[in-house]
Order: sequence, then structure tokens, then C-alpha cells
Amino acid sequence: MQPTLTAFGALWCAYFATVGLFNPYAPLWFQSLGFSTVVIGLIASLQSWTRVLAPYAWGWFGDHSGRRVELIRLAAAAALCFSLLLAGLPWLSLAVLPVALVTAVLFLANGGVVPLAEATLAHTLHNEQGVDAAKYGRVRVWGSVGFIVAVLVFGALLEGVGIQAFPAFVAAMYALLVWAAWRLPPSQAGVVHDEPAPPLLPLLRQPAVAWFFASAFFTVLAHTSLYAFFSLYLVHLGFGKAAVGVFWAVSVAAEIVFFWFQGHWFKRWSAHGWLQCVGWVTALRFAATAGAEVGLATAAGTAVLVLAQLSHAITFATHHTACITLVDAHFPGRLRGRGQALYSMLGYGLPGVVGGVAGGWLIDHAGYAAVFWAAAAMGVAAALCARRAGQQFRATR
Repeated sequence: MQPTLTAFGALWCAYFATVGLFNPYAPLWFQSLGFSTVVIGLIASLQSWTRVLAPYAWGWFGDHSGRRVELIRLAAAAALCFSLLLAGLPWLSLAVLPVALVTAVLFLANGGVVPLAEATLAHTLHNEQGVDAAKYGRVRVWGSVGFIVAVLVFGALLEGVGIQAFPAFVAAMYALLVWAAWRLPPSQAGVVHDEPAPPLLPLLRQPAVAWFFASAFFTVLAHTSLYAFFSLYLVHLGFGKAAVGVFWAVSVAAEIVFFWFQGHWFKRWSAHGWLQCVGWVTALRFAATAGAEVGLATAAGTAVLVLAQLSHAITFATHHTACITLVDAHFPGRLRGRGQALYSMLGYGLPGVVGGVAGGWLIDHAGYAAVFWAAAAMGVAAALCARRAGQQFRATR
């Protein structure tokens, strides 16, 4: 890869290494502090609450200033500061409120990295046909590599040294992210603007855009069951922390393969066609995850969970690239930063809020399997919305 793309690969690797540590193991740390399932769901949903406003604020500044790289560096540095505060909490208080507050400000800071980086990378890889899917996949795959290494390494480390080391490991990963952010080339003078950026509201009123965001909402709402509760579900089924890491690693290994070869596969089907496929596979994935609890006494139950995790290549990797492609198509030029921010807000913020809170309530009242059956239903809704988005998109062309 050319030096600029290599730098973006390092950024993705570092950022998703923090995700590979935080998302699977934070719920286990919260549980070790004595927090209830509902409280864990509420704290997990803070990431989504901050995604409702923070990405758009970061994206707005990026679109209007053109200095997206400098803002990425600022966001990474702020995240490091707050992660150090999280690591310092044992000397302060590990009650629910302090932990929740520090976690929230940490999410406010790191919420700027992805929309700003996606907008900058999309601008770099844009050609006459849109975003170069092949090159995008070869860069984005390093995020998956970072995730899989982190989830395996920290699964083993936390098994050995204890879950109490979790906050210190988080701070170390954010230090790595700061290093990667400073390797990015500075913003080009040509993307720094003085005139006002164009308005966004007229685009949001287009039916194709509205149905697209609805599809993204339901797909990510389904995946909230995975991000917030899958590790707890596995422990509930009797798996250890190292095994939890392996299950997460299986899913990311599958997405690595897809990202590497997606340039070939995306030529065979439209982005809207892929989104429909994602919805139906999502429904099958989480139905299988819910049903695995019944057959876990046999090897078949574990095999079903492994197969469900392998489908992450479709339900996450395919979904992400299709969404990035459509955001680039719907929000060109100086709308790109806010378009990526809206994708973070409507595709990850709001569904995460709903899923984290409702999922915790559902588990308390009906058990872990219930939240995955609900996720399967959300997959069906996502597929139907994607079909409608494709129809509206073709009607305007």
C-alpha cells in the first residue's frame, strides 16, 4: 500500500484493537464490580448515547474546517486522557456513577475517530465509480486484524492476571491509538475551506436515504445483542474468558477474509442487494445463536455458535462496506463528514441506546436467548427496509 493508506491501516488496527479489548471484556469487568445485568446494559448503551450527538459534532467541524486529520489526533489524545482516568478509578471509587461518567466521556472522545477517518479515507479513495472497494477493503482489514489480535491476547491475559487489569490495558491501547493518529499525513490544503458547507436536510428528505438509514438502524439494533450481551451469554453457557476470546476471534477472522477479497465480490452485486442479503443472514445468525442454548449439551450446539460467528463476514463486513459505499453516493464532497457522522448516529447511536437498555430488561425478564430471538426479528426488518431503499434509489436514477 502507498504510505498514506499504510498510515490509515495502522490507525484502523490501533482503533479496533481498543474495540477488541473493550467490547468483549468491559461487560465482564462491570460484572466483577458487582453491577447487575440491567446496569451493565445501561453502561454499555452509553457508547450509543454518545453516538447520537458526538459523531455529528466531530463531522460538522471536519466538514467546515477541512482539518479532519488534526481532529482525529485531538479525539485520540482526549480518549487517552479519559482512559487514564478510568485506570485511576480504583483509587477513587468503583461505584456505578463514577464508572459510568468516565466511560461516557471516553466514548464522547473516541466517537470522533471513525466518522472523521472514514470521511478522510473515502475522500482519498474516491474515483469516478465512487469509493474503490478493493483498496478500501485492503485498508479496513487491518482494523479486523487489530481486533482479532486484541480479543485473543487480552482474553488470555485477563484469564491469567485477572479482570481487574482491564482498565490499565485500555489505557495502553489508547496510547497506541495516539501514536497511530500522529502517523497520518496532515490535512491537505485543498480540503480546507472558507465558504459555508452545503445543507444536509434536503438529502435526508429523500426516500432512498431514509430507507437506507432505517435498514442500517435495524441491522445494528440486531447486533447490539452481540456487542452488549454475547460475552455474558457465553459465560452463562459455561465458557471461560479464553473461550470468549476465541468465539470473537472466529467472527473477525471471517470478516478479514471478506474485506481482503471484497473488491471482487462487490462487482457482482449492488450495495442495496448486499444490504438485503445482510438482513436475511442477520436473522438466521441470531436465531441460531438463540437456539444454540438448547443443544449446547452436545457438540452440535457449539458448532452452531461457531457457524453463527462465521456469518459475521456478511452481517458486519459486508454491511459496513455497503453502507460506506452508499453514504459516499448520497453525501458527496463536503457533505461526506456529516454523512459518515449520520451513519454513526442513526446506524450505531440510536439502535445501541435502544438495544442496550431493552436488551438488559429482556434478559432479566426472559433470559439470554430472548434477546437473540428479538435480534433475529430485527434482521428481517432490516432486509425489508433495504429492499425498499433499493427500489427508491433505482427510481431516482
